[in-house]
Amino acid sequence: MADKMVSKHLMNLEKQFASTDPVLQKAVKVFQELDDLEFELGLLDNDETTARRCSWWPLISTLGGYSPAKSEFIDRFLDAHLHTTRHKFTVLQYTPQTNSATLPGTALDADHRLPFYKISREIEQARPGEGSKINSYLELVTVHSNKLKNKLIIDTPVLNPAAENVANTKLRQHVIAISDLVLVFTDLFDTDPEFNKDTIAGIVKHQDTNKFLYVIDHFELNLDENKIHEIIASWQRRLNDFGIFTGQFVVLSQNGNTSLIEQRINNLNSDRSYRVLDALETSIRSVDDVVMDEVESALVSWKERSNATTLIILSFVIMLILFAEIAVGILDLFFDPIIGPAIIVGLIAIMTPLHLLVSKVHAKFIIKQLHKRQKQLNLSEDLSGLFEKSLTFWRMLLPITKPVGDNKKNRKKLNGLMEQTKDLVQALNDQFSRSQHQDYQAHYDLQTEEEY
Repeated sequence: MADKMVSKHLMNLEKQFASTDPVLQKAVKVFQELDDLEFELGLLDNDETTARRCSWWPLISTLGGYSPAKSEFIDRFLDAHLHTTRHKFTVLQYTPQTNSATLPGTALDADHRLPFYKISREIEQARPGEGSKINSYLELVTVHSNKLKNKLIIDTPVLNPAAENVANTKLRQHVIAISDLVLVFTDLFDTDPEFNKDTIAGIVKHQDTNKFLYVIDHFELNLDENKIHEIIASWQRRLNDFGIFTGQFVVLSQNGNTSLIEQRINNLNSDRSYRVLDALETSIRSVDDVVMDEVESALVSWKERSNATTLIILSFVIMLILFAEIAVGILDLFFDPIIGPAIIVGLIAIMTPLHLLVSKVHAKFIIKQLHKRQKQLNLSEDLSGLFEKSLTFWRMLLPITKPVGDNKKNRKKLNGLMEQTKDLVQALNDQFSRSQHQDYQAHYDLQTEEEY
């Protein structure tokens, strides 16, 4: 079998991180090894890569309610006057051009470098008929702001009861899951509970990821430190009622300190790296825990159906023989030392290709079911590809239900890739610890110089 060519996407990623992030550069190599294994199993096309399942940009997202607090903050933060569509999920991307441009949702759906890649399939799954209307849900806006360099902001639409539907809920859940930092404006909790319950459930589900920063907007007021602490304590108690017990708080006021937001944004590269490594680990685990199990289950169903059909045909043949015995008496021929074995060989010669034909017919129905199952699970792996590779001559005849490649050799490969990923997480931990130590040392040296 020909070796898989290296995806252009992976080559570009490796060049991008060669001088800036050695951990992610090594992660690209692990993705390539996973690609090779999945290609060998028929799960991946030659020009595809598992690295496309996650965005490699650091991602900030915003969640808010009816008030303009969210959009006003974005304008202040980017020092720009944006005219985004409040009912769409808007991805804000840096441009060196001074003029802003708005691109349709198809630009996001088709570009594997950006979030929402192939999201139309998930929308179609959540709400049939809506996948083709991607432009009514998404847009990409380019902004000339240095604060957007090498990062993206996803501005989610306000919770509007008139426009809310299953697809919007699905997109919000997706945004929460893929973001490295989520700025949650507290006016979200003042909206109609009927329409914000799914969003709050998504926050509760991911609250232990430490990605949420709750923004309390009092920009029109001048608040002292004691008042700010009182406001935060009040909101902490209120969010506890929603089942939210973790996350940081910041109060925006005329004299407020936004250093916490700046600090979190400065740490986005590390947050992004952890997210990419988590996606890599999930992809490795899914081969054994999800893909193999799904294909094995399909093979069991296929084998049962094929054998049952063949047994029905064989039973019909036996009934014909019994009728022939009643009519002309031919059973004695089966006991003839020459004719008997010849009849049995002939029967096997007829039933074997017939069983193969029956198996291939049933395989077509199973393949259609696997395509549906793949969409339900939102898998990029081609389940039918591994299934078809498992339809060899002897596997059709013998009681084998394990997929091709489900063996100790490949499990050892997967375990090796998992160990490499864990080593990269450890290296990232060490890298982050060194960075914090250097920041502390620089701060200490500065204080020392000032004292002298």
